Amino acid sequence: MEGEDQSMTDAPNVNGFDESHVAPAPAVGQEDGDASSRNDMNIDAEDSELSSDTDVLIKTMRRRGLLPTGCCYDDRMKLHANADFGPSPHHPEDPRRIEEIMKIFKKAGLVYAGPDSELVDILSDTPTKYMWRIPARPATKQEICTVHTSRHYDWVQSLSDMSTRDLRVLSHQLDQGRASLYVGSMSYEAAILSAGGCIETCKNVASGQVKNAFAIIRPPGHHAEYDSPMGFCLFNNVPIGAKVCQNEYPETCRKILILDWDVHHGNGVQNMFYDDPNVLYISLHVFANGDFYPGKPENDMIPDGDLDKVGDGPGQGKNVNIPWPSQGMGDGEYLAAFQKIVMPIAHEFNPDMVIISAGFDAADGDELGGCFVTPGCYAHMTHMLMSLAGGKVAVCLEGGYNLKAISHSALAVARTLMGEPPPKMDIPPIEKEAARVLARVQAVQAPYWECMRPGIVNVPELNDMEKNASRLHDVIRGYQRQVLSEKYGMIPLFIQREALYKSFENQVLVTPGIQSKKKVLFLIHDPPELKAMPDVIDNTVDPHNGFVVDGVTSYIDWAYKNNFAILDANIPHYITHPEDIDAYTPRADERTLQRQIQELVCYIWDNYLQLYDFEDLFIVGIGNAYLGVKILLTNRDCKNRIAGVVNFVTGNLRPVKSETDPDLSTWYKQNSLVYVTNDHACWSDEDLAKKVLKKRFGGVQKSTEIGLARMMEAHSNAVRQFINGRLSQQRSGNTTEEEK
Repeated sequence: MEGEDQSMTDAPNVNGFDESHVAPAPAVGQEDGDASSRNDMNIDAEDSELSSDTDVLIKTMRRRGLLPTGCCYDDRMKLHANADFGPSPHHPEDPRRIEEIMKIFKKAGLVYAGPDSELVDILSDTPTKYMWRIPARPATKQEICTVHTSRHYDWVQSLSDMSTRDLRVLSHQLDQGRASLYVGSMSYEAAILSAGGCIETCKNVASGQVKNAFAIIRPPGHHAEYDSPMGFCLFNNVPIGAKVCQNEYPETCRKILILDWDVHHGNGVQNMFYDDPNVLYISLHVFANGDFYPGKPENDMIPDGDLDKVGDGPGQGKNVNIPWPSQGMGDGEYLAAFQKIVMPIAHEFNPDMVIISAGFDAADGDELGGCFVTPGCYAHMTHMLMSLAGGKVAVCLEGGYNLKAISHSALAVARTLMGEPPPKMDIPPIEKEAARVLARVQAVQAPYWECMRPGIVNVPELNDMEKNASRLHDVIRGYQRQVLSEKYGMIPLFIQREALYKSFENQVLVTPGIQSKKKVLFLIHDPPELKAMPDVIDNTVDPHNGFVVDGVTSYIDWAYKNNFAILDANIPHYITHPEDIDAYTPRADERTLQRQIQELVCYIWDNYLQLYDFEDLFIVGIGNAYLGVKILLTNRDCKNRIAGVVNFVTGNLRPVKSETDPDLSTWYKQNSLVYVTNDHACWSDEDLAKKVLKKRFGGVQKSTEIGLARMMEAHSNAVRQFINGRLSQQRSGNTTEEEK
C-alpha cells in the first residue's frame, strides 16, 4: 500500500471508541503488509479523560449533524490466502482486493495521512473531512453463533491447526462444484477479523458514533450457510453484524434492511432470515434461470434466488429477489430496479438501519460478473439508500474481483457516504427482459406491500369468479370470430387432435369452400395489440380508455374481395391454464412457442392445404408468429406450391435454411418480402445490417414505421402489388381489373 497506516491507528482513541476489546492495528511506521508487530494501545487515565471529553464532542457533533463517516480496515485480513501454491495459485478472491480499496481511499484524500499532532484540531474543526477509523477485532464465538452452528465455527477454527499439505488437499476438494472455496493456515484468523470488523462497523452506525460507515473486509460472507462455508465465504459477516445490533440495541435497531447488490445471490443471508419479519433482505443478482452461481441448491426444499422466493411464515414478503435473466445488466436496469422495487418497499418497511452487502462484481470491467454497472450508478444507489433509517447505512464489502473496478466503485460509494452528491449521468434504456422481470417481481410482492399493488391484478380472486371473469384474449378472439363470421362467413377450422384443439379453439378460422378455391391466403399472426390507460388509483380500465389495434382485418377484407380463400391462424402469446395465478404471466418462451406453432402449422398443411387443388398460395407471417412460416418451410416440402411469402417482423429475424434442401434459402430470398421494423436492433449495427441481407433471411426491407399495425398499414399497397404480380393469371397475362 502507498504510505503508512499511522493516521488511522491512533484516531480511535481520539474518537472515543472503547478499544479494550479491539485487536491492535499496525504500528506507526510499519509496512502495511507487516502484521507481525502491534501497538499495545493501552488505555490509561489520560486516555479515559480524553475519551470522556470526546463523548461530549460526539454528542455535540450529532446535535449539529456533523458526525463523520467511519471506515474499518485491517491488513491482517489479507492473510487469508490460497494454500495451493501450484502453477496457477491466483484466485479471484485476491487478498489485494481490500488493499486496493484502501489505497484509493488514501489517494483520494478520504483517509487522513498527516501527523497525529493535528488530529485533535481536525476532529474539532472539520470532523467530517476524513473517514474515522473503526478498528477491526476478532468476533467472538458467541457472536458468530448467533447465525452459525458451533460445529461450523469449530470447523473453521480447526483450519489453523492443519498442515499445509492437508490445507492444499482440502482446498482442492472445496474448490469443486457449488462449495467453490479455498482455505489457508490463517483463514480462521482473517475470518473472525472480517466478522468482527462488520460487527464494529454496524455497531458504530447503530449507536450513532458515526453517521454511516464502510467496512473494507474479507473474506466475504453472503454465500456462507448457517452450517457450512460456500462461495469464497467462511462466516456470513452481515447477518452476524445485524444480529449483534438487534441484540445490543433492541429499542433503536429492531428492523434492518439488508440490500445485496453483489452480482451473485446471497443464498446464505436469505436462508438465515427467511422467516424473520424484522429483517428485509433485497437482492439484485444474475439468476439466468438458475444457471448462474450459486444456482439451485441440491435440496429442493431450500429456496433459490428466483423471484417467487418471498420468505416463509412471519417472514413472508421480507425476502425480495430481483433475478436478472442474464449477464450484461447495467446502470439502466439497476436504477430501474431501485426506483420501481427497492426504494418503494424499503420506505414502506421503514428500517432502523440499512446494511449494504456491497459486492462490486456487477461493476463494469469485472469479467466474472459480466455486467456493466458504473461507479456513478453505485453512488446513486448509495445516495437513495441514505434516505432511509435517518441515514444509518453500513456498507460491508462482499465480492468484486477486478481490482480497478472494485476500487473505483468503492471510492464512489465512500464519497457519497461522506456527503458528496452523486455524479450526473445518462441512464441507458432498460433491457426488455429485465423490465419484464421487474414487472413480475412487483406482481409477486404485491400481496405483501401496499406500494407494489397499483397496476397489479388479483388473479386468484378473479379465478374464483370463473363464471363472471374471462381472459381478455379469449374475449377479443370471440369478438373477431363474430365479426369475421358476419362479414366473410368464416368458421372455426376443425382440428381432430384433442390437445391441439383445446390449445387453439377458435384460433384458426377459415372461409367456407376453401377446398375449391384457386387462390389461398394463409395468415399466421400475433393477437391484436391492446392499448389502454388504467385508472391510477384502483387499476380499473374503462372500455372507452382501451383500444384494440388489429392490422390483419384490412388484409382479410382485401383478400375476400379478390376471391381468395382465407385461412386465419391467431397464435396466442401464451396459452392459459386453469392453474395460472400470477398477476403477470410473460409470453411463451421461444422453445414453447416453436413447439406449439410447429404442431399447428404442420397439422394444417398435412390435413388441409396439401390436399387442396389451389393454384396460388400466399403465406403472411405477422409478429412473433411469423416463426410459423420458417417452421412450415423447413419441416415440409412445400415451397413449390407456395407463390410467395410476406412477413412483418418486430422481434427475432429467423433464417430459413435446410440441410436436406440446399435450394431453400435461395428460393426464400427470391420469393419473399420481409418488412423489419425501423427500430430493430439489426439496423443499429452496420455489420448486422449487411448480415440480414443474406439470402437465408429472405427479401428483407427496412420499414419506415415502428410496430406491426403501422407497418402493415404503410406497406399494404406494396404487399398487394407483390401478391398480384405472382398470381398465375398474372404470369399468364390474364389479370382482371378487380385484382389490381
